[in-house]
Amino acid sequence: MPLVSLFNLLCLAAIWGGSFLFLRLGAPALGPALLIELRVGLAALFLLAIARLWRRGSGLQLGRHWRHYLLLGGLNSALPFLLLAFAAQSLGAALLSILNATAPVWGALAGALWTRCALNRRTSLGLLIGAAGVAILVGFDNLAMADGAGLAIAAALGAALSYGIASNYSRYAAAAAGVSAFNNAHGSLWGATLLVAPLLLVAPLPSAMPGPPIIAAVLALGVLCSGVAYLLYFRLVAELGPTSALTVTFLIPLFGVLWGHWLLDEALGWHTLVGAPAVIVGTALVTGFAPRTLVARRRSAHA
Repeated sequence: MPLVSLFNLLCLAAIWGGSFLFLRLGAPALGPALLIELRVGLAALFLLAIARLWRRGSGLQLGRHWRHYLLLGGLNSALPFLLLAFAAQSLGAALLSILNATAPVWGALAGALWTRCALNRRTSLGLLIGAAGVAILVGFDNLAMADGAGLAIAAALGAALSYGIASNYSRYAAAAAGVSAFNNAHGSLWGATLLVAPLLLVAPLPSAMPGPPIIAAVLALGVLCSGVAYLLYFRLVAELGPTSALTVTFLIPLFGVLWGHWLLDEALGWHTLVGAPAVIVGTALVTGFAPRTLVARRRSAHA
């Protein structure tokens, strides 16, 4: 892997790992609906500016693809972001990042149902190991055992499930629509902005003007963790291919745990040191990830 690509990969993992820190800061102060509306709205505006700067082709073609953008925006942004923001009111950034790493596991299950294909032994083993890792994390984490945390844990896993469904939709249905990766991200963020907006009519507003740390967290979530992160991910997919770019999934929990421990003083107990690797190993088995596989694919691509 070129050093520039490795640097971009680590930056992306650090940014997406940091998103759970910013959720943890912003959700209790603003509430899930307002926080996520600001996040997706800022990200959509950022990508609009990038599209104008790069002069992206014929635009989003909303007349043809608006239903696709709404569906993808709901599955890949609006719903999982709202669920994670709700969970962030109770759970720590480290636990959130590890639970979110189960998204490929849910994606494998959704894919098996979508294609009506049975899971092989490797995938089944990965599911068992990943489930054991989640059980260790949830069963021994002090925050996870607090009153009301069960619903937050279910919400975080629901967000990962939504990501898994969205990945299969993108693979099997969205590809047929002929929409570019950039337009999928850009259009889906506008779709998510429209879907979340009605919740602001019923969601309680903050009782006081948010302070600078909360405003910074909102800006970071929208511009950095959504807009800039998408651009980095697209570049990695173009440089390394989707399989190699998937390695970011295994690095995000590392940074999520690091930021939570370093900046929020979250406890780093034995359950984190045992449960997190189990989730990552399970995810690797489910996705078929292996360093030797990546090397072989890169050699065949350059042959």
